[in-house]
Amino acid sequence: MLPRENTNVVSIGNVQIGGAHPIAIQSMCNTKTTDVRGTVEQIHKLEKAGCEIIRVTVPTLDAALAVREIKKEISIPLVADIHFDYKMAIAAMENGADKIRINPGNIGSDEKVRAVVDCARERNIPIRIGVNSGSLEKRMIEKYGGHVTAEGIVESALEKVQQIEDMGYDNLVISIKSSDVLMCAKAHELIAQKTRHPLHVGITEAGTAWSGNIKSALGLGMILSQGIGNTIRVSLSADPVEEVKSAKLILRTLGLRKAGVEVVSCPTCGRTNIDLIRLANEVQTMVEEFDDKHLTVAVMGCVVNGPGEAKEADIGIAGGIGEGLLIKKGEIIRKVPEKDLLSVLHDELAKM
Repeated sequence: MLPRENTNVVSIGNVQIGGAHPIAIQSMCNTKTTDVRGTVEQIHKLEKAGCEIIRVTVPTLDAALAVREIKKEISIPLVADIHFDYKMAIAAMENGADKIRINPGNIGSDEKVRAVVDCARERNIPIRIGVNSGSLEKRMIEKYGGHVTAEGIVESALEKVQQIEDMGYDNLVISIKSSDVLMCAKAHELIAQKTRHPLHVGITEAGTAWSGNIKSALGLGMILSQGIGNTIRVSLSADPVEEVKSAKLILRTLGLRKAGVEVVSCPTCGRTNIDLIRLANEVQTMVEEFDDKHLTVAVMGCVVNGPGEAKEADIGIAGGIGEGLLIKKGEIIRKVPEKDLLSVLHDELAKM
């Protein structure tokens, strides 16, 4: 299997993926691209949350023209998502898209694909070749027993890669996705043995914020832990900002990102005398402003286990009856009124 560091390096605007570069976090706007103001506002929120590459859909010429206006007001690279009309891919690149996403099988004839490739070559714009299990060609389904398989997805993607390479262009990123976690993981294991192109990884159509996060964490964890993947998107039926938060936590949990505050909290039990669930959620929200710090914060429900359970954390709080403890590295620093626990923790974090 090809280690992540040995993949080709691709420049997407001012962000590089592949090689030894960090895994980049992506998301996609759910605004209408022609709504320039709304799209820019959403991108700014995503940038603040930690998004490093943003994608917008370009189904019409007006959307392609909007790309130019959007680009003037954002600082992260913009990817144009194209489904069928090759002219939209060309128009998006002419209006400043930093990368385009296409499925050559949906674009049509070789002549149309070549026109897109020629435009990309002139501007040195990367092409992301995307193949999803839901759009796999009938012949690939029939070849592998009449149903969608990891092998079929990989073969389809590599055929499309070869098609564009035969046109003299190899500034490519590959994306193979499925909503089936195990199939998606297997497909990535297979393709990582067969290509040097960087891989965009994600579990497509993962679901709601609840189910989608579980499936994405499992799938991305399986794939990334094997050294596969150069950029990721967590696909959720939710606010795109939640996708970015989840991606950051997945990378941090796997040790692939160091920055950011990790919150650990105990489950509730009969000893708990504070509103632990509310407090833990408030802490999780509060620590987002300390994204530049590399710390672990513990939120414990009682003073019985608090200091001991929180000893591996840099700082923590433990609840009592009307009051709580401020803890650093397992040592009790002082008692704090329950109503002040969150603000005291915030102030201590700001000093660290």
